[in-house]
Amino acid sequence: MINRRTFGKALGLGAGGAVAAPLAGPSGPAHASAMTGRRAATAPAPAAGPRGRTAFPPLKKVRAGLLEIGYAELGPAHGAPVICLHGWPYDIHSFVDVAPLLAAEGYRVIVPFLRGHGTTRFVSSRTVRNGQQSAIALDIIALMDALGLEKAVLAGFDWGARSADIIAALWPERCKALVSVGGYLVVNLETNLQPLAPATERAWWYQYYFSTERGRLAMEDKDKRHDLTRLLWDTVSPTWDFDDATFERTATAFENPDYAAIVIHNYRWRLSLAEGERRYEPYEKRLAARPVIAVPTVTLDAERDPFTVPGDGTMYRDRFAGPYDHRTLKGIGHNVPQEAPEAFARAVIDANHL
Repeated sequence: MINRRTFGKALGLGAGGAVAAPLAGPSGPAHASAMTGRRAATAPAPAAGPRGRTAFPPLKKVRAGLLEIGYAELGPAHGAPVICLHGWPYDIHSFVDVAPLLAAEGYRVIVPFLRGHGTTRFVSSRTVRNGQQSAIALDIIALMDALGLEKAVLAGFDWGARSADIIAALWPERCKALVSVGGYLVVNLETNLQPLAPATERAWWYQYYFSTERGRLAMEDKDKRHDLTRLLWDTVSPTWDFDDATFERTATAFENPDYAAIVIHNYRWRLSLAEGERRYEPYEKRLAARPVIAVPTVTLDAERDPFTVPGDGTMYRDRFAGPYDHRTLKGIGHNVPQEAPEAFARAVIDANHL
């Protein structure tokens, strides 16, 4: 295998660097623009902070709806709750540096494994291994109920941002504020039937691979799944100089017995190649109408993420009707909270104060 560090240097790739803002309270032009409804100027990528943590404190479990959810928790028990939601192919360690930053500011930070990941398990073997968007979002509502949380700041990327968007749109009373990497990520099945520009389609190659039996078999094979997910890490975060140990720590979450089934169903459902469940139809019908999100929101775009839509947030600006701020992170790829933890934590704190 080509050494990632050597390969990155050969291409002249390097993470952007600038001084990060302190993490206490709302600040500066970004906060002012959010309060007046104007879009903020592009935010620079933060400088490297106190990173390098390798683990959370001992993980917890709680029965929540259809699942027993495994999760990490940091910060004071009576602090303002923040739920951080990971994407695919990632796990809770995307927030291993974000969570302590927020906990140090007095937040109660909860980082759950999504269904099919890590220590999260289905309670019943008879439950459909369903990866559709509303099912995953409802898992988080069930988690909040199980933990006695009436409302929380929701912050996520990829699958996690989509789940947070859905909760903010359909159950705004449960969402105090929102941080969404990539903006408005609610899936519209009808729109997803339309072809995109070839360069955009190429970035989604694995979605089409998973629509085949070859793709399903690859996800069920431990070695092929390992190499496929590692390839995605390398390609969607081209400036992130992570080491093998960082990937392997997360890859253990992919050994969940339901992982392959959840991932395959998620991507096939998005392309209308797999059925959803009837119980979720009312929510999917509401989501098909692209409901506006009115809770205070900070959206983040990663400059080097191949899935970031053009337009510096303008493509989805009309979906956010409340206090709002948008930031683009220079030199950052897809796994925003792990690549730029200070900027992500800053966005959570600012969203909570909009």
